[in-house]
Parts: sequence; C-alpha cells; structure tokens
Amino acid sequence: MNVINDGFGVRSGKLKEHLSKNYLRMQRSREKMEKHNRKRRVCVATCNRADYSKLAPIMSGIKSHPDEFEMEVVVLGSHLIDDYGNTFRMIEQDDFDIGSKLHTIVRGEDEAAMVESVGLALVKLPDVLQRLRPDILVVHGDRFDALALATAAALMNIRILHLEGGEVSGTIDDSIRHSISKLAHYHACCTHRAEQHLIAMCEDHSRILLAGCPSYDKLLSTNQREDYMDIIKSWLGDEVQDHDYIVALQHPVTTDIQHSIKIYGLMLDALVSFKKKTLILFPNIDAGSKEMVRVMRKKGIEQHPNFRAVKHIPFEQFIQLVCHAGCMIGNSSCGVREAGAFGTPVINLGTRQTGRETGENVMHVRDADSHNKIYHALELQFGKRYPCSKIYGDGNAVPRILKFLRTIDLDEPLQKTFCFPPVKDCISQDIDHILETQSALAVDLGGTNLRVAIVCMKGNVVKKYIQPNPKTFQERMPLILKMCKDAMQDANCLNCRILGVGVSTGGRVNPQEGVVLHSTKLIQEWSSVDLRTPISDALQLPVWVDNDGNCAALAEKKFGHGKGVENFVTVITGTGIGGGIIHHHELVHGSTFCAAELGHIIVSLEGPECSCGSHGCIEAYASGMALQREAKRLHDEDLLKVEGMDMKLSEPITAAHLINAAKLGNSQADAILNKAATALGVGITNILHIVNPSLVILSGVLASYYQAPVQHIISERALFSVQSIKVVTSHLEEPALLGAASMVLDYATRRTY
Repeated sequence: MNVINDGFGVRSGKLKEHLSKNYLRMQRSREKMEKHNRKRRVCVATCNRADYSKLAPIMSGIKSHPDEFEMEVVVLGSHLIDDYGNTFRMIEQDDFDIGSKLHTIVRGEDEAAMVESVGLALVKLPDVLQRLRPDILVVHGDRFDALALATAAALMNIRILHLEGGEVSGTIDDSIRHSISKLAHYHACCTHRAEQHLIAMCEDHSRILLAGCPSYDKLLSTNQREDYMDIIKSWLGDEVQDHDYIVALQHPVTTDIQHSIKIYGLMLDALVSFKKKTLILFPNIDAGSKEMVRVMRKKGIEQHPNFRAVKHIPFEQFIQLVCHAGCMIGNSSCGVREAGAFGTPVINLGTRQTGRETGENVMHVRDADSHNKIYHALELQFGKRYPCSKIYGDGNAVPRILKFLRTIDLDEPLQKTFCFPPVKDCISQDIDHILETQSALAVDLGGTNLRVAIVCMKGNVVKKYIQPNPKTFQERMPLILKMCKDAMQDANCLNCRILGVGVSTGGRVNPQEGVVLHSTKLIQEWSSVDLRTPISDALQLPVWVDNDGNCAALAEKKFGHGKGVENFVTVITGTGIGGGIIHHHELVHGSTFCAAELGHIIVSLEGPECSCGSHGCIEAYASGMALQREAKRLHDEDLLKVEGMDMKLSEPITAAHLINAAKLGNSQADAILNKAATALGVGITNILHIVNPSLVILSGVLASYYQAPVQHIISERALFSVQSIKVVTSHLEEPALLGAASMVLDYATRRTY
C-alpha cells in the first residue's frame, strides 16, 4: 500500500506530538503538586525519659496538624525496662500511639553491654523503618541508641532531622552526638554557639535551624502552676517547704566509670551530712549505672528519712520540682539547661557537662574528690536564687521546627554535601628540596670516637659532631644524648626534618629490640645495653640500632657500589675487621644476630690470638690492630725503620708505619703485609664459596691497600665459578654513619618498624 503525503499528514503528526508534550507536562505538574500536597510521614524515635522530654512538644505539634503530617512513634531503649520505670507508659498517657516497641537493651550496664545494645538495635530497626517508610526521621541528642537509629536511617536513605547537635558536654557523648550530626541531613540546634559548631563541622548552613530547646516551650509555659506545692509534697512529703529541698541526679561517665562511681559515693555522703530533704533519681542506663545503684543501696539511701529515691518522674512534674528546689546537684544536662530557666542554683559534679553553655546559676566542682568540697558547694549554693537564663530557648522552638519540616524539599538529592572551608591552592614543590630536608640523625660508636651526624636523603653529611668515646657506660650514655640533642637543635636551624635516629655500634646487636647484646674489647662496658629506649624517650623519635659492619653494608646498598645489586658482601678493614651480607636485597642477621662476623672467620689453626679469644681469625692477621702489633714488634727489634722513612721519636707506632716501611723496601714489613692480605683473601674466598655474592666491597682505612692483593688471591684460590667476582673499594667516606642514617631514611619513610 502506498502512502501519499499531501501535507495534511505532516501537520497532523506535529499536532499529535504537541498534544502529547502538553499532556506529559500537565501530568508531571499534577504529580509534583500531589507530591507536594501529600502528608509528610514523620517518624519520631525516643529512647529514654530524657529525650522524650525534648521530643514530646514536637510530637504534640505534629499531631495538632493532621492535614500536613502523619506521625509514627517508635519506642526503644530504656523506655521498655522495668528497672527504669517502664517510661513508655507516659507516652501512652500523653495520648500518643506507639507504632513500634523495640527491646534493644542488653542488660549488664557496662561498656560491652552498650556496644551489644547498639548492635541489637541495628538488627531490629531495618524491618521497622522498611515497614514505616518515613520521609523524615527525628532523632534527638547523644545517646548510643540514637546513634543506632541514625546509622540505620542513613544506610536506608531516610532523611534525618537531628535535634541538639553541635553542643559540647565533655564526655563520650560528644563523639556520639557529632557522629549523629555527620549522618543527619538536617539540624535543629538550641544555641548560637551550637550552630557555629555545626558550621565549623562543615554542615550546610541552609540545613541548620537555630530553634532553641523544645522542652523550653513546655517549661516556660507551665513553671507558674498553682498546684506546684501539691506536686512537691506528693514526691517529698507534707512537711517539705518551697526552696527547702534538693534534687539529685548523677549519671555515670562512661570514659571514666570508676571515678564517676567514686564521685557518686562522695555526693551521697555530702547530702547525708547536709541534712536536707533530697529527691534522688536513679541514674540512666549507661555503663556504670548498676554500680552506682549498688553504692546507693549500700549507703541505705532508699531507707533514709531525708531521701526519696525514684526511678522516674513525669516531665511536667519534674519541671516543678526543679523550679522550686533549693538546689540541684549531679551531672544531668537538666541542671545546666532547664534549671537555668528558673534561676535554680546548680552544682555540677565532675566533667560530664563542663563543655555546656551555662548561666551563672551553675557552680562546677570538676575535681569532686572529697566529701568536704561537695558539702562546701552545697553550703554556698543551697537556697540562693539567680537571674533566669534563656540560653537554650525562648519558648518558640516547636513552631520553628514544624515550619522547618514543611520546607524540607523531599525531591532534592538525598546525598549530603559538606561545606568545607576554602583551602589555599597547592603551591608546587621541588622534589630535590624535599629530599634534602628529610634527614636522619646518625650515631657511630667506635672504639676511639663517638660521632653524630645529620645526614640528608641524598647521603650528604650536613653536619658532624665528634667526641672521644668515654670508657665507662655512665659517661657514655649522657654524652650520646647531649650530642643528639645538640644536633636536633642545629637541624631546625639547617631546615632539616629529622625522621629518626640510626645507631651504628661495634659488637653483636639485636636490631629488633635495639639492644647491644655483647661488644668487643674495643668498647668497654657495652653489653646488654638498651640503646633504643633512652634515645627515643629523650628525642621522641623512632630509633634503629645495628652492628657497624651491617651498617656499612646498608650504606653501600643505599649510597654506594651496592645500589641496585641483589647480592653483595661488604668487608670493613679498620681497627678491627667486620662486614655485612646483603642477600636478595635484604641484610642477613642470622638466628642469634651473629651473621657476617667476617673478621672472625678462622683461616689458620695455629694463628695469632684474636681479640675474640680465638686464634687464627682474619682480624688477628689483617686488622689495623694486628698490623700495629706487628709494627711495634719490628720497631722494638729495631727492624722497622729503613732509609728514607721519617719517624719522630715521640709519635706512636701505627699500621701506617708498617705500610710505609714496606713501600720503602722493608722486606720483613712487606712479608707481614703479604701474610695479612693472604689471610684476608682466603677469608673472602670462603665467603664467596658460602654465600656466592656478585660483588665484594672493601671499606675502611686499609681498603685501598688490600683491594689488589685480595683480587689476586681470589683468582688463584677460589673455585672457577667465583673467580670473576669483582672486589672494589668503597668510595663512601663515612660508611658507618651513612649506614645508620640509611636505616632511618629507608624505614621511616615506608613505616616499617
């Protein structure tokens, strides 16, 4: 069938398209209007008697506008526990329908029970919230139950209005309150300072309402009840007079339970001594409350004629009792908040509310460490009256909150956005500058000198300090600490950021503990010495300790010929003979930290005695001490000096004289040096046969002399497969210091301790 387009079909299609667009536009507009006009489902969750006193006025306000709001009430926490008064009944008496009751408290009144209660609430809440599907969940304050509510709602994409965020009370409650604030989408706070705190916490200012405290709406309108004396007498007896009784309410401080229990006992003792009628309320369900109740019963408070102990008082009646009390004592938030509206004198014990904004009616007894101190505070406060304070509200919080609920845009994205303060643009940095300023403090304990140096990331010694190494431990440790502190002060002036301290020392070292297990005879009184602890305590820096031979190997690995080499051996030829072995890029320590004691490889069964007590060690032939010993022997036999050799009578005989004599043709000196080089070469050949490194690095003052002879011995005596291994001389001037520094520069930057 052929379709003929005569122009009418095109116009007809455009008309249909136009009508369709208009219909869709009208449909979306109608849906939007219906959504805007529909009732807002508001879920109010209450956990205990205290938060209900703040939520009840809001619940009454929501209930009075049935054309705008649908309210669901969820009750959990201590409301449902008999020991705490089964306070859910007062919610029912206030004619609120409770939609859900959740038993979420795990009894025990300790820290673990609080955590388990949060977990139990998180298990039970999802079913309730999924069934109710509220548009907004109203959560109050800083209780652990409220944290569970906010967590569940946030994860289920339910908008949260948090009441009383941004306040500071000085306990773990602060952490919980601020956590809820971060989970909440909207905030109704009580004071200007709290509002500023929320803004400082990067909350969106447009989502913060400065409303005041909802409980003030009720207390400011009912504090002049004519029947207040009937209420007072019903709770304290017919003989009690206006302003002649005390209200006591003390809760545990969960971050210092034992101390808060002690304060509670002292408060009870002071109240007994003060001999005034006292209405005392049981503490809340926080960890430690069970112990507080035990203290109260042990002191016989419930049977004492001056006391009336109660688990719960309806809020309207409690207001009258606080308003007309001669004093309120404890650490309840009511003392620093609601009591100020009446000018009632308050004594706040301990640290639980010390961060709160208060009127002049509050006297803090932060260190409530004695019965007398609390008693004296009672003498000063009881019976006084103060100007009424409206820091926390003016009686109009509920209308503001209801208006705020109406203006919440349920179509705007649920994802929270934080208003972070402006940050300066990043300033580019030069990597060379960073590498130069990151530095280590290196310490080298030699047999003769004690040296400390500031070493930068490139391996340059920025500044060095040298002192003779004292002979006794008592002199040595204070000198090490003094030199390190001096270097730290200079480091600040030199713009060097010290990352840590590395210590190189002779002897056998446990690097894991930072302890010198056993030293050579060169360093006296240097066994079982903890180096890490005193240096770390004095400088407040991490400290690494290792043997000087191992440090020399680490120096080569980071700064010298061993850089990038997987397997190599470093041999130090100095006063003694030492060294270190790098295998698969890691230093070998051995099971008892005795690996790489290269100077004590035995090359002759009948050789000279070594400093270790054995015979025939490499060190007994090739060390500076061994050559000095032979030089002195030749000198004593008048066989050392040869023609052209300049020797002053007063100067001590050293290995250098022996080497000089050999160069000038002294055959006996030359024979001694050949023997020493052969011993060292044989020892290194043994090392090649055991660990098979790809490189041998000679370090120390005698390295340049030994390099060629040792290479020759290897070519003559080693197995064919290792004869080609190179022997090189280190170009590092300070291998021990650089090795000590490398421990810091490597490990501090990668946080491996």
